[in-house]
Formats: sequence, structure tokens, C-alpha cells
Amino acid sequence: MYILGISCFYHDSAAALIKDGELVAAAMEERFTRKKHDNGFPAKAIDFVLSQAGLTGPDLDYAVFYEKPMVKFERILMSTLGTWPRSAGVWREAVLSWLEDRLWVKSLITKYLNIPDSKLLFADHHMSHAASAFFTSPFDEAAVLTIDGVGEWTTAATGVARGRWEDQPDGVNEIILDQEQRFPHSVGLLYSAFTAWLGFKVNNGEYKVMGMSPYGEPKYMDRVYKVFNLHDDGSFNLNMDYFSFHYSPKQTYNGKFVELFGPPRKPESEFITTRTNPEASPNDPYVKECQYYADVSASIQRVTEEALVLIANKLYERTHQKYLVMAGGVALNSVANYKILQETPFEDVFIQPAAGDDGGALGAALWAYHQVLGRPRRRDSVMRHAYYGAEYGEAEIKRFLDSNGIPYDTYEDKAELAEVVADHLANGKVISIFQGRFEWGPRALGNRSILADPRREEMKQIVNEKIKFREPFRPFAPVVLEERAQEYYAIPDVGKRLAPRFMLMVSPVVEDKRDEVPATTHEGGTGRLQTIDRPTNPLYYDIVARFGDITGTPVVLNTSFNLRGEPIVNTPANASWTFHNSDIDMMIMEKFLVRKEK
Repeated sequence: MYILGISCFYHDSAAALIKDGELVAAAMEERFTRKKHDNGFPAKAIDFVLSQAGLTGPDLDYAVFYEKPMVKFERILMSTLGTWPRSAGVWREAVLSWLEDRLWVKSLITKYLNIPDSKLLFADHHMSHAASAFFTSPFDEAAVLTIDGVGEWTTAATGVARGRWEDQPDGVNEIILDQEQRFPHSVGLLYSAFTAWLGFKVNNGEYKVMGMSPYGEPKYMDRVYKVFNLHDDGSFNLNMDYFSFHYSPKQTYNGKFVELFGPPRKPESEFITTRTNPEASPNDPYVKECQYYADVSASIQRVTEEALVLIANKLYERTHQKYLVMAGGVALNSVANYKILQETPFEDVFIQPAAGDDGGALGAALWAYHQVLGRPRRRDSVMRHAYYGAEYGEAEIKRFLDSNGIPYDTYEDKAELAEVVADHLANGKVISIFQGRFEWGPRALGNRSILADPRREEMKQIVNEKIKFREPFRPFAPVVLEERAQEYYAIPDVGKRLAPRFMLMVSPVVEDKRDEVPATTHEGGTGRLQTIDRPTNPLYYDIVARFGDITGTPVVLNTSFNLRGEPIVNTPANASWTFHNSDIDMMIMEKFLVRKEK
């Protein structure tokens, strides 16, 4: 049975295809259109996942949309009426976009796929998030937390999930979300307001706020708590006197917010503190200004962590489940995820690698298969990797290189290639890797990555400024052999957990290892690690392992293979363009090694 899941028209449009409950293919539309966070109808992603299985639209048993458009439109209508006439701009923009495509999503999907109306289903937004996390987790049952900006009305939901495996005669598949928070009260929208105030794009730059926060101190939590009320039972509400996202199409915060926190940071402005530049004077007015922004970012980050930990603890008290599953855009806050693991009684936490709206496509398909149709779960449906995107074979890559006159070396023995690459990494070269199927979700996990030596402190500046062309405070991830991870990172039983495989937790670096891997150790002594095992990705693993043999450090710096403002590369042409327009020294393309011409 084939079921297609679709998400679109907010941000990170995507498509995902499952066969008998197992994920076959999944991709965000941005990887094909090259438009970052593309929110349009995911025609190219749909075409890709169907082609991966050799299907056309009529071959599908069902297609499922990840939310209920009319309920969402109701929320926009009610919110607009409640804030009229200030909301005239929101209403004008909403009417235009909804009349163009969103109100007609049913006919748009059925026409594109050439399927009857009876094959199209609509899931609830937060149920899609919940299904994406639980039905790909290894747990028989678990507590559920979904939290984001907003779905139809819901901004956060909690409950419990239980699932029947295929080898179990009894049991049911059910997700019961019995408590929720509703718009406009939202942790995701709160964080987004600070994202905008700090000069970053909403639904794009939230991770930059998290990256900036270690350079500050949470001195202004009291101010944050003036605009956000967190209650003892884990519920919360925003003080709407400070926000404008519920009536303005352009601005998330208002003048009263600015009176409380001061003038917003200018977008693209240089960020200089004594922590980013030890030679900077703490008395320099601009340095002081940057430090203030860093302190506010640290404050909103800490408040977010406190909120999520309290919500999770109250959820545990209510459900007494051993395990927790999470999804929704806020579940990509990897610092908070570690705090949840450490500061709640849950024994383990599983987070959907594509936790945002892209993952809603997968969740919608899984919801239909397991809950609507009542089909059991498969053991091999547990997500142990994220390589579900498009791939390009050696013959296709060779044709591309030859036709463009790009010289390369060929390694029929991948072990030899790993050894050569590891040796160059140890000698300070920056090397991109393009292999296999690209990753599902926002993280590059070894198939579309840039690799460098984490022992060299200067690598952080080199990769940020000369290769990624991005802000100097942005951190890099360490990839570490699963069996050696405990030596470097302080997550208990880190090698046995799934969340670290997907860069979904920021862990303290073991204190005596921090100076060993300075380029991947964040300000404050942490790292957003990725653990790897050899069966999952042999070449990637062998590079790190061989690097460890050469240097004694089984850790490599990993960042996504893209330039600032662009989606992660998809095709050989994308990879080659990025390689030749940056200071990357070498590029692996399957068995081929491309070197810069000097």
C-alpha cells in the first residue's frame, strides 16, 4: 500500500511516500527549486518521491494533506475580526494567498495526481507532527509533545501514543492529544518575535538566535517574562500588548516591545563581542550594543528551555511514560532538547529529524496508515538514518564531470578514498562530500556535507568566512564515531540513543576534550554532535575513523554543503557550483575526488 504525504503553503513544503508503513522517499521542495524554505505546492518533490517507487499518481492508495485548510482559514478569519481594523493588512494578504491556491488545495492535489476525491485525506496539523515522531520512534508507547508556531489553532499539544507492531497480535495504534495551547499563545511565535528583533528572518533565522545565545548571559529573563507568562502547570500565554503578529502581515512585535527591549538589531550588521573577538574593547559602544543583543538572545533561549522542561515534566507527571517523542519546529531547539533529557524523568527522547512542517508530510501519511487504516507498525520503519532524498549514480556524475571538463581522480576502493581524504583533512584541507541520497530534514548528515579538521581553532573562522560566507558566531557540528562518542560528549549512553544521530541535541563536551576539538566546541563548552556507525554510512564512517587513526581524534567538523542563503546542494551541478564558488579545497563525488586547480 502506497500513501503520499504532502505539506505546503506555510514554509518548508515537502512530500513523503510510504509503502506499507515504511518510508520510501522524502524531500523538501527547496532542494529542487533552489528557493530556500520554498512554501509552494511541492510538485517537484512529489514527482521525485513517486519516481523513486516507479509510481504515478493513480497508483497511490491515498494522498494525505498535513493539515485542515478550512480550520486554518477559520482561525485567520476569527483572529482578523478580533483585531479589526488593525488587521486589515493581514486580511488583504490572506485573501489574496488563500484565493490563489490554499482554499483550493483539494482540487489542486487531486488534479495534479489524477486521483478521485475519495483517495484524498486531511490530517490535523499537530496530529501530523505527533505521528511523524511516534511512528518512526523505537518505542512501544510514549508521551507526546508537539510544539511550533501554529497549526490550525493549536500551538502546542501533549498526550500519549501507543502502537502495535506487526509481530504483535493485540494492541492498537493510537495517539491521543488531550491537552493543547491555542493561538495566539505560542512558544514558537514568541521565539520568532525575538528572531525578528535580533535582525534575522522569521521561519529561517531562529537557529541563529540559538547560535548567538552562548555569547551572552541571560540577564534579561525578567523582561522576557513580562511578555511571556509560564504557569506552574506548564501552560503559558503571551502578553499580547507587546506583539503584532496577530494583526500585522509584516511585523511580529510592536512599539511597546521596542520600549521594553530597545531598538532592534539591524539585519546583516556585524556582530562583535569580546567573546567573538578577544581584541575588541568592552567599552566600545558598538561592542556593548552587540553584547546586549547577545544577552537578550541568551535570555529568550533560557526562557524557552525553562518552558519546554516544565511542559515535559508536567507531561511526565500526567502520563508516567518512560519515553518522550517530539516534533514541531520548536523541537529543533537542540539545546533545549538536551535539557529535557537531563532535567526530566524521561529515560529517552526521540525527535523527528524533519521536525518542522516538512516532517508534517511524513506524519500525515503515517497517520493515515496506522490510525485511519489501523495497520500495524513495522520494526524496520524506525528511523535510524535520514537518507531518503534523491541520489545520482557514478555514471551520471562521471558524465557531468567529463562534459564540463572537470578533472578528477577515481578510487575504485572506497577504503583508499577514505584514507586519502582523512590524510588531507589532517593536513588542513576543507573537503565537501556528495554521495548517496540527500538527507531528510534540515541537517547535513554526511551525504551533502563539508568536512574539516576540528582540532584547528582557525577552522571555524575559515569555514564561516571563506566557505559558507556567513556570520562568524555560527557554530559547527562534530561528527563522532558512535562507539567513541562517550569519550567526548556528556549525554548519558550517547552511543545508544537515536536523537544524536540527527544532530538534535547539544551536549556538553567532556571537559578535558574541549581543547582537543576547539573548532566544533561552541562557546560555553558544548557541541551539537552527530554520531555515526559504519552500516549506516560506510564512507563517511571510514573517513572519520581513519582521521582518528591518523590524529588520535575520532571527530570531524561537519557543516552543510551549501553557501549562505541557499538550500543544501542536491544535484552534481549544485555541488560543483558551490565547490567552485567557495574556498573548499576538494570534493568527493561518490568514487571521484575533485581537486581545485591551482
